[in-house]
Amino acid sequence: MTPVSRLVPILPAALALAACGGATGPRPATVSTAPMRPVPPRVVAPGMTQVIGAEERALLAVLGRPDAEMTEGAGRKLQFASPICVLDAYLYAPRDGAAPVVTHVDTRQRTGAPIDQASCVAALTRRSGGK
Repeated sequence: MTPVSRLVPILPAALALAACGGATGPRPATVSTAPMRPVPPRVVAPGMTQVIGAEERALLAVLGRPDAEMTEGAGRKLQFASPICVLDAYLYAPRDGAAPVVTHVDTRQRTGAPIDQASCVAALTRRSGGK
């Protein structure tokens, strides 16, 4: 018996065994039949509605004149400070040709410790007299 003829009887068993091993490649993506849920609207914390989404002119009306201004790429950062806290407002245009709006705010105490954003806005509003 030749070496190849000895393998012929076990070839079907080897193929059957290999088929039981499962797929070794990536699994096909499954399609969910569950209904898609709508994306919830962005929630703005109470006390932040006058800041988040505000154009620069409206922000200045609420917080007064910024203590520092800088341009960073396509964005603009306005920094407001009071004896209690510092607020950095980041303004970006939501689309080409649109007026930049506040999209993000960072706040901290003068020591660098965290502070609630709405509390900092309230402190800055009192500092500016709301103008």
